Amino acid sequence: MVLACCTAVVLTACSDSSDDDPADKSPRPPATSSASRQPAPSTDPLARDKLAVLRVYELMWEDQAKAYAQTDIKGTQLKRYATKEALGRTMGDLLAMKKEGTATKGAPSHSTKVLSLSPAPKVPRARLQDCLDISSWKTVKKKTGEPQPYPSDQPLRYLTTIDAEKWGKRWMITKITTHGSRTC
Repeated sequence: MVLACCTAVVLTACSDSSDDDPADKSPRPPATSSASRQPAPSTDPLARDKLAVLRVYELMWEDQAKAYAQTDIKGTQLKRYATKEALGRTMGDLLAMKKEGTATKGAPSHSTKVLSLSPAPKVPRARLQDCLDISSWKTVKKKTGEPQPYPSDQPLRYLTTIDAEKWGKRWMITKITTHGSRTC
């Protein structure tokens, strides 16, 4: 089904010209990701960046779920959270969903952690790992709400690896690698 394709892709888009960190200005409530499990700032000099990159990833997922629910990226801030590398695939997913008359309901849940963070002088980089759980994220027929089943071989929980870079004052998700055969 299309949801299987959708979950393998992370929505990304071109960045805008602002260097502000979207996590600093977001009116949204705190995320429920594993950001709270990262070391406290007093014990880890990189804790602030770790929390910021986890927050940007969570905000991106909130908008990704919104885009797939409406089968359009309008009204989302995906361009603030991620680069365009995966946008082509995502737009393809959204076009296929529109053609098939499907959308999603609910949202995936996450268990995300920072695997590494390199505070390089020019472009700091981070690598995250997420146990993505799509069991509450359903594909439905848009007009009727009729659930569309997952393919029989679709794992409901699997690992993804996320790469991010800090551009100016904000983190951008640059790449997502789905490991569908690695369940968690």
